Amino acid sequence: MPVGSIPVLLIEDTPSLARVYAEFLKKDSHTVIAVETGAEAMEQLKDGAPKVVLLDLQLPDMNGMEVLRRIAAQALPCAVIVITAHGSVNAAVEAMRYGAYDFLVKPFSADRLVITVRNAVERLRLAQIVDTFGKELGRGRYHGFIGSSLTMQAVYRIVDSAASSRATVFITGESGTGKEVCAEAIHRQSQRAAKPFVAINCGAIPKDLMESEIFGHMKGSFTGAVADREGAAARADGGTLFLDEICELAPDLQTKLLRFIQTGTYTPVGGSKLEKVDLRIVCATNRDPLREVEEGRFREDLYYRLHVIPIHLPPLREREDDVLDIARHYLAEFAAEEHKGFTQFSPEAEQTLRHYHWPGNVRQLQNVVRIVAVLHDGDTVRLDMLPAPLGLPGAVPVPPTAVAALPSPVPAAPAPRLPAPLTPETIKPLWEVEKDAIEDAIAACDGNIPRAAALLQISASTIYRKRLAWQAEGKL
Repeated sequence: MPVGSIPVLLIEDTPSLARVYAEFLKKDSHTVIAVETGAEAMEQLKDGAPKVVLLDLQLPDMNGMEVLRRIAAQALPCAVIVITAHGSVNAAVEAMRYGAYDFLVKPFSADRLVITVRNAVERLRLAQIVDTFGKELGRGRYHGFIGSSLTMQAVYRIVDSAASSRATVFITGESGTGKEVCAEAIHRQSQRAAKPFVAINCGAIPKDLMESEIFGHMKGSFTGAVADREGAAARADGGTLFLDEICELAPDLQTKLLRFIQTGTYTPVGGSKLEKVDLRIVCATNRDPLREVEEGRFREDLYYRLHVIPIHLPPLREREDDVLDIARHYLAEFAAEEHKGFTQFSPEAEQTLRHYHWPGNVRQLQNVVRIVAVLHDGDTVRLDMLPAPLGLPGAVPVPPTAVAALPSPVPAAPAPRLPAPLTPETIKPLWEVEKDAIEDAIAACDGNIPRAAALLQISASTIYRKRLAWQAEGKL
């Protein structure tokens, strides 16, 4: 896509500055539309076409923040770059909460302006590719999944391909990412869709009852077995058996499951007759199965029998704007259920939902929206309605049981580094200390430079400028 194919809307009421900015951008092959008021800007944005917006906060007819709020409220496909003076950096940081892409502090160089606009154009271009790709495939929703991100499109394609096969599917992913939804999608997309889908959570059933749950038992085979009982394998005959948290299976049962997969036959607990079934096995875990094998907790031969078609479900934090689509879906559902009037999230609430790291994934998001629907009312979910740790200080916390635990393979947080005694040999140059602090902050914020800048209490433009300088000097 050519650089100039996404125009730049310049909202600046000082004609001399507008001319200078426009010349800088035209030299870089950008198409520039210059206006002086917020009303003119909104008129230009009515067509809904993607634009990079250069927005001065001080306008003659309205505050630039109001323009930004309207862009966010109407979900216009814009990347907004706020232009601000040194004295109003705090206002620019506030603008980031309303969805601004970046900000420039006056005075700025031509190179700084051009690089920022180029980055904004590239962001819009990638967003268009994602939107077009999702629309072409019609995959905003798919068998219980909600989301059109590229990572989920890949999952949908694997499910499509795997569904027609008889091969065993092994689903991995953090808690709350939708592993059972994925298993049901495979079943519903397959030729077995008209037959039963039977799910068993191997971590929720006592180990001494697990064999009976899968293979059934005969009357009198153990205390409490007052009648013959079919197991999940018999109930799933012709359909799909889903074994969630497969790594929780006891070693002796792993041996029996391996034999069952190899032969398709089993003997109920306390029985003597060999039973045969035709079913497909889909299993899942939130652990690292290879590590379980390496540490001797899971049979290697069973792993390779099960791990035929792997599907990894991405965590919610890697699914781009899917979080907003999912949140809106649950808001409509829970508002109707609780007889509340909610219809939307405020721009600040949407920004918070988008940038939160979601350790409990979709399950945690579902609980957050339910708490809002139960405890509040209105037509718009505001930032102060979101429970802690998302909302403002003093917000109602999410109960511990509402947040799914992180999966076991996630490494523990590193112990804090204790400063070593300084010697002349260990003293670092000041620029290197500063660089380490900035890069560590960016990494902690998952690459979100504006968020890292806000936490460091500096401007995002300062980070961009310093990183460019370090790169030019070969220090990055």
